[in-house]
Order: sequence, then structure tokens, then C-alpha cells
Amino acid sequence: MIRSTVLNAAAAEGPVLALEEPLSFWGAFDPQTGIILDVHHPQRGACLKGTILLMRETRGSGSAPGAIAEAIRLGTAPAAIILSLADINLAIGADVAETLYGRACAILSVTPDELATLMRAARLRITAEGEITVETV
Repeated sequence: MIRSTVLNAAAAEGPVLALEEPLSFWGAFDPQTGIILDVHHPQRGACLKGTILLMRETRGSGSAPGAIAEAIRLGTAPAAIILSLADINLAIGADVAETLYGRACAILSVTPDELATLMRAARLRITAEGEITVETV
């Protein structure tokens, strides 16, 4: 079990999608479909919907809160996002979506070593308190 730093609290579980490179939620991600659009991203075409998304950091943008909030509203967002470099923009977007639409997305931060461990998992379970456990299949 790993205890994360909670930026936006929510319980979640699902398959891991570990991104090799940072992702921008503004322009490189389609909130309508949940798919990575960036032609330069190594995982272009991957769908984030319902996943536990893991990556070191995001490619920041002040517009990211709107994009992630819209994806959460539409049900195309990840169930949770776990980073090693905390991103307040994603946390704000998730908080707005929960306030306006009653839909939650956990946004968590862990150490780089913990992230490397989690990236090897197939499925994760997250409590609202930020405890992360690897689910055995």
C-alpha cells in the first residue's frame, strides 16, 4: 500500500495506463472522446477513459482545468490521475467538475520511486484518503 498526497479526493479503481511522456490536457487530449490526440506523443490514440492514469508530470497549461473538468463531465476522463510532480491545474479542474457535475476524479501525487512501482501494476485501487493498492487479477 502506498499513501499518496491527495490533491483531489475520490475513490477509484481501474486498469493502469502509464504514459511514457507528459501530456497536455489542452490540445493534446480530446475531452469529447478521452483520446490522446498529440501526434508527437508516443501513446497517441490511447484512451484515458476509466483508467488510472500515471505519468511523471503534465505539460502544463492554464486551460487544463477546463479540459479535465469537461472530460469528467462527459465521462471520458481517467478515474484517477497519479503524478510524481503535483499539478494544481488538474486538481482545480477535478474539484470544479465535482462541485458542478457531481462527478469525481482522484488527483494524487507520489514520489518518483512510488510512481515507478505503480507503473508496473495492471490495476490499482484508490481510497478517498489516498491509499493506493495494487489489485491482483
